[in-house]
Amino acid sequence: MVKIGITVFPGSNCDRDVYNIFKAKLNCNISYIEDKNKIKNFDAIIIPGGFTYGDRLRAGAIAAHSPLMDKIKEMAENEVPILGICNGFQILVESGLLPGALIHNKNLKFICRWIDVIVTNNETPFTNLYERYQKISIPIAHGEGQYVIDKQTYTEVKNNNQIIMKYDERDNPNGSIDNIAAICNLKGNVMGMMPHPERASDDDLTPYGFSTNAIYVFKSLIKYVNRF
Repeated sequence: MVKIGITVFPGSNCDRDVYNIFKAKLNCNISYIEDKNKIKNFDAIIIPGGFTYGDRLRAGAIAAHSPLMDKIKEMAENEVPILGICNGFQILVESGLLPGALIHNKNLKFICRWIDVIVTNNETPFTNLYERYQKISIPIAHGEGQYVIDKQTYTEVKNNNQIIMKYDERDNPNGSIDNIAAICNLKGNVMGMMPHPERASDDDLTPYGFSTNAIYVFKSLIKYVNRF
């Protein structure tokens, strides 16, 4: 059985949502991780959303320099799949596991609503069950979700196919460069995404007219791990 670890920092608040999807709907062996000593033989790590350490300094900045993240960096180096969602994405860029930065939304307001994103790379551990350019209905909930990156690094990220998901160009909610909603590292085993797939993986929580295809982010991860 696939063994998933979910990080829990002070201020994490989406860990239970992720836990319930993996446990109840995907039948995985899943555990909460509160410190580095609890990381043992996980097939993958999820860093969920929330407001770790109250978003002091910058969103994700304190959690990014915790002993727990030091251990996760080692796992990432060993090509263990690491997925950061919303605040988890912020932690990944603050830790240096992903390039760029996440700053305040262009309108300087917290945004919480459903949107559409497009899968631009379906050859990652997190998107292998999607078709390329498939549309996903998924909610967002963030105040610092505008993805920015310097020109040279953006060119490298684009050329290396590290842009994994984009917001529909007609509805970029936060002003992210090139409509970027999710990116990965060069190896492809670390991905950060601003939208919340755990909030769009259950029919009971999905508004009429929206699909629950966001769960394939998690199903793709399970497929990837099971390939060995």
